[in-house]
Amino acid sequence: MSPHRTRRRIPDATVARLPIYLQILSAQLDGGTSNLSSEELATLAGVNAAKVRKDLSYLGSYGTRGVGYEVQYLVYQIRRELGLDHEWNVVILGAGNLGQALSGYGGFTERGYPIAGIFDIDPDKVDTLVGGVRVRPLDELAQVVAARSVSIGVIATPPVAAQDAADRLVRAGVTSILNFAPTLVNAPLGITVRTVDMSVEMQILSYHEQRRVAAASSLRSVQADGSRNQTA
Repeated sequence: MSPHRTRRRIPDATVARLPIYLQILSAQLDGGTSNLSSEELATLAGVNAAKVRKDLSYLGSYGTRGVGYEVQYLVYQIRRELGLDHEWNVVILGAGNLGQALSGYGGFTERGYPIAGIFDIDPDKVDTLVGGVRVRPLDELAQVVAARSVSIGVIATPPVAAQDAADRLVRAGVTSILNFAPTLVNAPLGITVRTVDMSVEMQILSYHEQRRVAAASSLRSVQADGSRNQTA
């Protein structure tokens, strides 16, 4: 498994699975596992082995028959591909309940995403400390983005303010946006936007719950019909 490879674009679906693989592999490494097969990783990740092998082939990693993948090296490859071999400064727009929770979440800094600044238009929030970070007025956004080389911005505003927040981030020079506001925002071509909408996630869960309920109801009907046929 040579570390030298030809860089090629990885499909978005594969990129979305890489953090899952990384989390699993890191836990396996901490537990003392040195090698893992594609079948074992697939089982832990909830996908099929062929998909795992295809995903990892984009990293130039193909494993060894009878041995599997070297966990430590695979962790290194995925971290490198995801850009986790250095820190990415982040700014948060919105110092309300959500912004405060995000700023106070230590996992960002631990994973290489230190909070460079949190901003709000409410003068009562400006100059207060949120998660150890001073809340700044919005007119300081461009200055902080430039000084701290910030490329990732987080929108934690109410829905009505989300588009304005996105526009401000783009004007300040931010090129990747994580939107927690329950609304879609538009951004120019070349700006990456990811939206985390809790209501959408809940709707997806309710879909799966509805399927479980329907399946259970169908099974009870089949069992009841079987019982009636046996006693008839």
